[in-house]
Amino acid sequence: MLLLFALSKYTEKLMAEQLMVEVAYALPTQQSLLTLSVAADATVEQIIHSSGILQQYPEIDLSQLKVGVWSRTVKLTDTVKEGDRIEIYRPLIADPKDLRRRRAERAKEEGRADKVTGGRVVDTKNA
Repeated sequence: MLLLFALSKYTEKLMAEQLMVEVAYALPTQQSLLTLSVAADATVEQIIHSSGILQQYPEIDLSQLKVGVWSRTVKLTDTVKEGDRIEIYRPLIADPKDLRRRRAERAKEEGRADKVTGGRVVDTKNA
């Protein structure tokens, strides 16, 4: 009986030192979301390596890509909490500011935006 009690306490301690986390990576046409049980002191980099996602997607280069937890960038040396989702971010294809600037210029050319202010064109005749 004492052996069972000690074994259950040991198992309980091991479970307390483990965290359930997810590792996510998305391409334009597919997504991978892996759930893992990891040591409580595991770093983001260790978790990504142990997930097997680097073998599944060999194009992932952790020295070049950013990673985050729940949409907030983190360092590879950071640790995580229970239930965290580690996300591996792909580089942007286009600069969002440049795209916005192009859309605004096109709207001015098409007459959908005021050529001076860039704001909406106000029809004073029907207002």
